[in-house]
Amino acid sequence: MLPVMKKQGVQVIGGTTFRILVALSVIHCMNDALQSLISALYPIIKQDLLLSFQQIGLITLTYQIAASVFQPVIGLYFDKRPSVWSLPIGMTFTMTGLISLAFADTLPWLMASVFLNGIGSSTLHPEASRLTSFASGGKRGLAQSLFQVGGNFGNALGPLLVSVFVSPYGRQNIGFFAILALIAIVVMMPVCNWYRKRLQLLRQGVATAKVAQQAPLSSGMTVFAITILLILIFSKYIYMASLTSYYTFYLIEKFGVSVQHSQVFLFVFLIATAIGTLAGGPLGDRIGRKYVIWISILGAAPFALAMPHVNLFWTVALSFCTGLMLSSAFPAILLYAQELLPYKLGLVSGLFFGFAFGVAGIASAVLGKMADIHGIEAVYNVCSLMPLLGLITWFLPNLKKKQK
Repeated sequence: MLPVMKKQGVQVIGGTTFRILVALSVIHCMNDALQSLISALYPIIKQDLLLSFQQIGLITLTYQIAASVFQPVIGLYFDKRPSVWSLPIGMTFTMTGLISLAFADTLPWLMASVFLNGIGSSTLHPEASRLTSFASGGKRGLAQSLFQVGGNFGNALGPLLVSVFVSPYGRQNIGFFAILALIAIVVMMPVCNWYRKRLQLLRQGVATAKVAQQAPLSSGMTVFAITILLILIFSKYIYMASLTSYYTFYLIEKFGVSVQHSQVFLFVFLIATAIGTLAGGPLGDRIGRKYVIWISILGAAPFALAMPHVNLFWTVALSFCTGLMLSSAFPAILLYAQELLPYKLGLVSGLFFGFAFGVAGIASAVLGKMADIHGIEAVYNVCSLMPLLGLITWFLPNLKKKQK
């Protein structure tokens, strides 16, 4: 019988299962690589269908609605009715959306294709994040960072894959990435088998789902803390939306770089987000989530404020520094929220992943309209102020001290 441990309000069966954590990280990498193909395709789609920036924003909004509104609902559903096959189901939606995207020749068709991709993301993120907590063995910061860094590397790979395999040959080549989705489903099979065994243990009562334990905060303070966390997500992802959706256009317009070079520079930014994510979780375990959030979001402000006023070299360098700082915040924010509500991991994961995607989608639509009216450079002048909202981290209770 596997030992049962309890840490920070969450019961864990056995020790840290690194092979499952690595598999989940690889799955997250493959999923987010496939999802990030969409934004990397924007310059090609815009040229193919003669779209405006506002229409690009609408495509992003459609994707983010599917990838955000459904996440907490799906997370809550699988909290109550766990399913061994939830991960393959989500990847099947993504695979279908990619094949459709390769041949879409109208705006509604494009929006339907990205909607299918969004549903795939909505299914995978809360479920995989919940399984990461199950496999953590109590090392939740390390586990969550390992899971998140897979997604960041996947996001970084998307533009590079488009630059190498799609831009020189045409958008139809995006359909070949359905093979990567099939490979991801194969990688999911051992995770599904491991999860089946854990579900059997849970249903047999080896690990009790809930135990009586004092909550770290009162109900009112919990709502207050979650509100602060959502505002921080808001500030982070508005700025991230300006980079992921419009950074290539900004570099092309301001510095005259080619589409392929702009995608390589986007890859540099996204690699920085992967490195920052890997550091954020373990650092939060050591010094406390609040301090990581404080340093990450507010610390990005000087780089964001300077970026609109420098040359190409420093723009790329500052985007790297900004991505490095901002990305370390999300694992700390998510784990802070999970520690507030330790028995609703799927719901909390879906809420925060979903809210992040939703903010990014709405921001993309608004920023696209702003770019059409005022120019792409105005977007970066306005968005550079968003990391200053990190000042409200001051009001978050310090859970590390309360747990001691």
